[in-house]
Amino acid sequence: MDDDPPPGLVCAPPAAPLRGHVLGYRGHRLSLPGPRARREVPIGSVNVLLGLGEPVRQRNAVTGRDKGTYASLVAGLHTTATIGEHDGRVHGLEVSLTPMAAFAVFGLPMAELSERSVDLADALGPGTGGLLDRLAGLPDWPSRFALLDGVLAGRLRDGPRWSPEVARAWRTLDRAAGLARVADLARDVGWSRRHLERRFREQVGLSPKSLARVLRLQRALALHDRGHDMAGVAAVSGFYDQAHLLRCYREMVGCTPRQFRAERAAALPAPLDRVPGTVTSAVVAATRTPTPWP
Repeated sequence: MDDDPPPGLVCAPPAAPLRGHVLGYRGHRLSLPGPRARREVPIGSVNVLLGLGEPVRQRNAVTGRDKGTYASLVAGLHTTATIGEHDGRVHGLEVSLTPMAAFAVFGLPMAELSERSVDLADALGPGTGGLLDRLAGLPDWPSRFALLDGVLAGRLRDGPRWSPEVARAWRTLDRAAGLARVADLARDVGWSRRHLERRFREQVGLSPKSLARVLRLQRALALHDRGHDMAGVAAVSGFYDQAHLLRCYREMVGCTPRQFRAERAAALPAPLDRVPGTVTSAVVAATRTPTPWP
C-alpha cells in the first residue's frame, strides 16, 4: 500500500489496562540486503506473529528439525531455541503475551501450543483473515497497535481464566526466577504434585519443572549479557556449577555462551529483544544466500 508505515522497527507498550498481560508490541517493515536468521531462545511468554508480508521458516536450534513455514503464527512456551529465517523482507507485527493472557486469548489447552508454532488461524479461529486485512489497511503503527489493544482486551475479558491455584504457583515461580521447588509450590496451593503438574500443563503449557528451567536460563542469559562471569552466573541462577550451565546452553539454546554473545554483539545497536528487560534473540546469520537447512 502507498500509505503503509515507513520502513523500520517500532516497539510500543500496550494500553494501560492490558499491561501485565500483554508484554509489548513490535511493528516491523524491513528490506535487508539478503536472508536473515535469528535465534529465539526459550522465554516464559507466548509470541504471536501477525504477518503482512513474506513468510518465516523455522527450525529447532538444537535438533535442526524443520518446524514449518508461516506467514502468521503463535509460538507457545518452548524449552529449546528456535531459528527463524526470512528472505530479508519482513512486514508485520509481533505481540508477546503472558501464559495467563494467552490462555484467555486463544481459549485452548496451552499444552497444545507448547514446544510448537502453529498457524495463527488454527489458534485464533474465525476472523483471523479479517483482522490481518484490517491491520494491513491502517496507515501507521500507532493505529495498528490501538486495533490490537481493542481485540486483545475483548478476548481477555471473554476468555477462560486460570484457576487461582495455577495463578498462585505461576506467580511464585516467576518471582523466584525458577528457584522454587515444585513440591513446595504444590504444598502452598494445597494440591498434590501430580495434580499441579497436570493443571499447569493445561493452563500454562509446560510443567512447573520445565518452566523453572526456562526461568533459570533466562536469568543466566540476562546476567551474562550484562558481562557477569559464567561461574558467578551459574551460582546465582540455580545451576550446580559452571559445567551444568554450559550443558544447559547446549541443550536449550543450541550454542555456547561465547557464540550467543557474539551473535548478539554482531547485531547491535539494532533492537533485538521482543520483551523489554528479557534476553530473547540473537542474529545467527545475515548473508546474501539462503542458510542451508537440513
